[in-house]
This record gives sequence, structure tokens and C-alpha cells, in this order.
Amino acid sequence: MSVRTGIQLGIYKVINPFVRLLIKMGLTPNAVTTIGLLLNIGVAVIFIKGAEVGHRGDLSYVGWAGALVLFAGLFDMLDGQVARLGNMSSRFGALYDSVLDRYSEMVLFLGICYYLVAHHYFFSSLFAFIAMIGSIMVSYTRARAEGLGIECKDGFMQRPERVILIGITAIACGVTAYYIGGDYKLYIKGFRYHVFETMSVFTLPLTFMAIMTNITAIGRLRGAKKTMELKEALEKEEQQKAKVSVIGNVNKVLVFLFVSLFAWNARAAATEPQDTFPTPPRGADHLFYLQRTPNANTIMYELNYKDGVLDADEPIKVFWIRYTEKRQKQDLSFIQRKFAYGLKSKALGNGKYELHFVSYKKMPLYLERSAVDKHYHVYATVNNKYMRIGRIFIYINGGSMFSPNIEYVEIKGSDPVSGKEMVERIKI
Repeated sequence: MSVRTGIQLGIYKVINPFVRLLIKMGLTPNAVTTIGLLLNIGVAVIFIKGAEVGHRGDLSYVGWAGALVLFAGLFDMLDGQVARLGNMSSRFGALYDSVLDRYSEMVLFLGICYYLVAHHYFFSSLFAFIAMIGSIMVSYTRARAEGLGIECKDGFMQRPERVILIGITAIACGVTAYYIGGDYKLYIKGFRYHVFETMSVFTLPLTFMAIMTNITAIGRLRGAKKTMELKEALEKEEQQKAKVSVIGNVNKVLVFLFVSLFAWNARAAATEPQDTFPTPPRGADHLFYLQRTPNANTIMYELNYKDGVLDADEPIKVFWIRYTEKRQKQDLSFIQRKFAYGLKSKALGNGKYELHFVSYKKMPLYLERSAVDKHYHVYATVNNKYMRIGRIFIYINGGSMFSPNIEYVEIKGSDPVSGKEMVERIKI
């Protein structure tokens, strides 16, 4: 769980009693969202009044606006909790919340920009406007990506961070002005212009926000692009495989089904899926192999020697035996190697390596020489039992290409000392 999520859950524990009170009062999530918008309009009114009535050195309006920003931000969290705890969630409610959040944010920045322009903070008003653009684009990029089926929640300076930053720095600006004066300026000898003034307590964080919000929006765009390209590549690869398989093997499949129909019906109930898969040829460098439904194509894992010496950077080579085609050996594709069946390795010294699958890091594997036969083998602890790995079988029952339904993983091997056969199953 991330730090951000932990803080959010802690806040929920504090505000949940108040949320239950709102539910008892009959307030709906949409009503709470509307109150939040009205409070942000109040923030804009305070800034505008400070621009029209107050003078440049009177920063009390900024401080009071900051306090109201934090209070209004509380309602951004309350509406979602009211919906969850009151069992009042709806699709329109989610849309209504998103739309009014954007209105609230733009109204807030309207007040800030109006105040800064009225009191001749030209560059600060420019950065405030850029911060508004970045804030809107952070939210829009996420909404548009999720509309295309891509999760896009990463990045800094999301809405809660923006509300807290504006609220706290505005309050700090008002408090600072109370103690040192709103017209305080700091000069450094040799510089014509001041390098700091009381208003900088509020405007410098706005400048930081202008930079970080746009960095976050661009980062989300790049992340979504990478995810989309990966999904498109996987879909294209699977479509091509399906096309080749259907066209090239349809006759073989029909003949096979006709010949084996009766025998299959007789033994189907007693036969495990993995027992129907072929046993691949294994040479002196063989370590273990991996098979999975729905086809018999097998992934082989062998020692990788370079100039007669085990390659320390990549001690294991991985390749296919394509049983559904011509039983030929074939390298893994880039996607299969980097996101599915490839291995990551780390040298531990004394010829020992720690390994893990790129798609599953919870079960570490170890490559080392056996004290019994002096050959390299791969070992792992499965269900609290230490074993030498011989075969890994993954049973997939439905699901999708990107989210398969894995019923179990069976790992077959032997006891490192006695050599007794061991078979263990785990759920992923």
C-alpha cells in the first residue's frame, strides 16, 4: 500500500463519523458535491473582494480564502464516502462529481488569477493560469485514458495535493503577513530587485504547482501511450498466431479429433491435463521446462554458456519447442521475454544466482551446483518444501489474454538430497 493510500485511509477513519451524521441528515452524495462547489465559489468571492477592497499589503483575504479552500476540499472526500457508506453510488453520481470538481477548480483559479492581476503580480498570475491548465489536464488525461480502458492514476500533484498545497500556503501567507507585514521585501546586495516578499509564501508554491501539474499530465500521457502500444502488440501477436494456427492446422485437428474421440472419452475423467502434454527432449544443459494450457507448446530453460563459461549476465537461455507447428525450436518474442516467460537473474557469488519470472516475482528461484551430482540445477521453496525444479505446469481456465483465469500452478521436481519425486500445487 502506498503512503498516499495509507494517509487517505487514515483520513477516512477520522471523517467517517461525520459522514454517517450527514447520511442520517438525509444528505445525498450529489448534495455534498454541490456544497463543495458553493464553498469554492465562496473562495473565489473572497479573492475577488480582496482584489477590489483590500490593498496590496493586506493579505488577510488570502489567508481566509486558504482556510475555506481546505474546508471545501473536505467535501471532495465526503461525497465519495457518503456514496460508499450510504450505499448510494451511481454512474451519474460519479459523472456529477467529476464535472463539479472541474467547475470548483476553475472557479478557484479564477479568484486567484483575479486577485493577482488586480494587485499587479503579473508573473505570478501567469503561473497561476498555467497551474490551472495543468490541473485540468491532469484530470482530463486520466478520464480520457480510463475511457479507453487504460488505468491512469500515477503522478504527483493530483487534486488532493493541489487543494492541500493551495489551502496551506494561502493560510501561511496570511499568517506571515500578520507578523512581518504584507509589504515585506527581501533584497540581496548587488541585486536591483527584491528576491522575496510576503506574497511569495503563496506564489512560489503556485509556480511549483504550475510545473508539476503539467509534468504529471505529460507523464500520464506517456504512460498511457506505452500501455496502449503494449496491448496493441499483444493483440496483434495473438491474432497472427490464431490465424496461422487455424489455417495451417485445421485438417490435422479434424483428423486428430476423429481418431482420438473414443479413447479420450474413456480416459478423460481420470486424466489430469498436464498428463496429456509431451515430455520434451532434455540435454546436458537442461534445467526445467514450463507448459500451460491451452496448447502443448513448451518453454525450455537451459544453461547459457559463453565461450565455455556460464554467462554471468544471463545464465539461463529460454526458448520454445513449438509442438503445434513443426516441433521446431524458436526464440521467445520480445513481449514474451520481457513480460511473460523470461527470467531476471542476480549473481549472489560462488556460482549461485537468484532468479524470478518477469511476470511473477513472489517465488524466488535459485540456480546453483548440486552437492550430490556437481551439476547446476534450479531450486525453490514451494509450500514450505525445498525442491529441485523439473517442470512447471500452469492450468488456465478461461479469462482473457491480459487477465487469464489461472486455477493452479503445479510444480514437479525432486528432493535435492534423496532424489524422491515431489509434486506441489500453488494458487496464483
